[in-house]
Amino acid sequence: MPYINIRVANTNLTNEHKKLLIDGATQLLVSVLNRKPETTHTVIDEIPIENWEFNRKQSLGNKNKLIYIQH
Repeated sequence: MPYINIRVANTNLTNEHKKLLIDGATQLLVSVLNRKPETTHTVIDEIPIENWEFNRKQSLGNKNKLIYIQH
């Protein structure tokens, strides 16, 4: 049973965005690992933007973009 976990900053993904992410990730496992799509499980974790950090900088953001601040 393949398991895919996608983590994204919560930037208001639509159901269509989620479907595209799930379909694309599943197809990657089919193409690369020859896995069956019907046995693949996918979870999308939407992380609150204030809990997102990159390169030791906390993010502040709005619905469509991330803004990083230096600590």
